Amino acid sequence: MGDTDLSMTDLVVVRPNNQKEMYGPLSASMSAVEPPLWAALLAAHARGLGYTVSIIDAQLHGWNAEWTAKEVALRNPILTLIVVSGNNPTASTPVMSCVPELVTQIRRFGTKIIALAGLHPSALPEQTLRETGADFVVQGEGFYTLGYLLTALKYDKVLDLKGLWRNNGIPQPSPNIGSLDALPMPAWDLLPMHLYQAHNWHCFGDVPRQPYGVVYTSFGCPFECSFCNINTLFGKRGIRYRSPELVVDEIRHLVEVYGVKNLKIMDEMFLLNKEHVEAICEGIKDYDLNIWCYARVDTLDAAILDLLVGAGFRWLGIGVESGSDEIRQKVHKGKFSKQYIRQAFDYVRKGGLYIAANYIFGLPDETPESMQETLRFAKELNTEYANFYVAMPYPGSKLYEQAVKVPDSWAGYAQLSEDTQPMDTRYLSGDAILKFRDKAFIEYFSRPEYQSMMAQTFGPTVIDKIDEMLKFKVIRGRMDESIKV
Repeated sequence: MGDTDLSMTDLVVVRPNNQKEMYGPLSASMSAVEPPLWAALLAAHARGLGYTVSIIDAQLHGWNAEWTAKEVALRNPILTLIVVSGNNPTASTPVMSCVPELVTQIRRFGTKIIALAGLHPSALPEQTLRETGADFVVQGEGFYTLGYLLTALKYDKVLDLKGLWRNNGIPQPSPNIGSLDALPMPAWDLLPMHLYQAHNWHCFGDVPRQPYGVVYTSFGCPFECSFCNINTLFGKRGIRYRSPELVVDEIRHLVEVYGVKNLKIMDEMFLLNKEHVEAICEGIKDYDLNIWCYARVDTLDAAILDLLVGAGFRWLGIGVESGSDEIRQKVHKGKFSKQYIRQAFDYVRKGGLYIAANYIFGLPDETPESMQETLRFAKELNTEYANFYVAMPYPGSKLYEQAVKVPDSWAGYAQLSEDTQPMDTRYLSGDAILKFRDKAFIEYFSRPEYQSMMAQTFGPTVIDKIDEMLKFKVIRGRMDESIKV
């Protein structure tokens, strides 16, 4: 794995580690550790241009800033690129809590030129430079910018680099890659693919959690939910697709070379283009896979569900967000009603798929009554898994632009951290919202009707996994414990 002569590396791509700060006691066993897709994409692109590349996944190995910096120094790169990303768009900002110290340590061990990339640095490039002391921020997708930057550094050329932020001016935006098919396969060979593990719920039914693969089949999203910041990375709303043939080739590669069975489709809107989905499902239907992808309730139909099941899809991650139609519509989540959601979920289950439903407490205009309405609705839907989040004004989202107050540290944006600091609403404090969220999680998964359904669906051993999950108490250092919810 990796380059045979580390001292000859042009580019080192780093995924920083703050798993413990983000997930607390859950970080060791419950949370997924996904392959760093954006790091692997940027590394593959640079390697395709003729540069030598190495990837350091500090998160996977649990390395602190000092140890990661030592690993960077061993490779003596021309450029170190720290990719600030996470398992989903909301996970980029919390990673920033460990980046300034990482930059300091990398410099301490002699590496001279450091750039940052990813969703959060793209949303706040000037602030990111000030806070971290890095030399550059590569804004947006970064493929063109990274290639030109490496050329400028290695061959001592002065170039006007679009999309490259530094301390002496604002650059022009860099264009996105013209065709996703121009990108090489992510540099999976530079990573220990056998060590990545899927979410615990993804493998309910005694499916081994390792190895784990992730695949993009498209970039971007045409919708504009106010709590989401995904399109900050792409510059605008919209969606671009990879050729199904290339997607199938990559999945085949993950299966045949790395033995991947568990797979996540990273797209925000995988099910939007029926022909695209059909072609991919047809190409992978002979593999024994355990796949999950995101979906919206208004992008489902019977033909799509049959295709998914036949190709090895087992789970859909679907955003309900709120039990209040009014709150959901105010954040531009769609005009579908609770009744429409009920019917769609029934449709999905009859089609043979499991659901991981997502809920957000603390969206604008949230009240104690609307939070209770959301929890009641979640219990009524009784999906095989449920994620309970608190609303956060993530940089790059409309909520961030509208927020009167934001968390006072980047760690405050982590959902399961000791420092989690949700927004206040007009009617509720952030502490009250957070306390309700933690209470809702316990209530949902402790219910006899839920556990009975799960035992019938996955077998009695799944109850042991649920009970293990319930044993972990999320530590909340900021919370006012006197608040009643």
